[in-house]
Amino acid sequence: MTTKTIPPHGTYARANGSRGYRAACKCEPCVIERRRYKKHDNASRQLGRPGHVDASQARERLLLLNQSTGWNDLAEAFGGSAANLRDIAFGRRLKIKRTTHNKIMALKAAPSGGQYIDATGCIRRLRALQAIGHTTYAIAEAANLDRPRIVPLIDGHTCCRRTVADRITRAYKALSQTPGNAARSRNRAAREGWAPPAAWDDDTIDDPNAHPDWTGHCGSDRGYWTHKQQQLPMCARCEQAHTDWLAERADLPVQVLNQERFKARAAASHREADLAHDARELLRLDVGIEQVAERLGVTRNHLQQALLRNPETTERAAA
Repeated sequence: MTTKTIPPHGTYARANGSRGYRAACKCEPCVIERRRYKKHDNASRQLGRPGHVDASQARERLLLLNQSTGWNDLAEAFGGSAANLRDIAFGRRLKIKRTTHNKIMALKAAPSGGQYIDATGCIRRLRALQAIGHTTYAIAEAANLDRPRIVPLIDGHTCCRRTVADRITRAYKALSQTPGNAARSRNRAAREGWAPPAAWDDDTIDDPNAHPDWTGHCGSDRGYWTHKQQQLPMCARCEQAHTDWLAERADLPVQVLNQERFKARAAASHREADLAHDARELLRLDVGIEQVAERLGVTRNHLQQALLRNPETTERAAA
């Protein structure tokens, strides 16, 4: 059982008491402090500086700070309790002391590990690792986390602590380049349509508005045919793009439409294989992957996908 600390004598908190918890103290130091406080409060009020002010500005400031800093860390910097700050931030206190207002407005943001953040990036990283065959046990071990911290995120839990997110990011970097051997994980990922690491760009994986690029052309008809040829789970953007492609050619005769469809499918088939071949030729000349992607006019993520989807055959390597 937690015991509350009673304020020392000679402070306004001890002199004023706490309704329903502690009676006002009538010792001489407390009486003097109460009179001093009341006198100062009356003088400030007469000068147009009331002791209590509207909490709206402080509320906005706290909510902004809480986006990157946890309540306990804010409370430590403030020199008060986290519960008091939450009461202000969530509108349970409409008036606060001017001194409290000034201290809150002077607080600085400081990212803290205990802060809850959006889990979009964590969910995508965990599901991507499942898509290439890593089990939840292997991911948890690499992240130095208990498995029960991993599973709810894979199932779509929307937030997590920053420390958990950082550990998952480190595990993703360690495991994303090496496939696992868990067929059950792969099967679930295929069934749910989870994108593998190659479909995500490290710069956008945390962006809730970003989409996986399975083919390097997702969102276009070429992406649709690449999905089909590579037997990749069909993404909604490519399916919609193909529907739009067909709608634009709805007036064509069936024979002409089939010819257009064959051309589109053939273009998608050959371009990526040629891209992978050209990239390997440059890589053999000790050109970095970033420079190769820039020279070929594609993103690094797209290039890596093309290399993965078009492995080098023994005949071509010998040639």
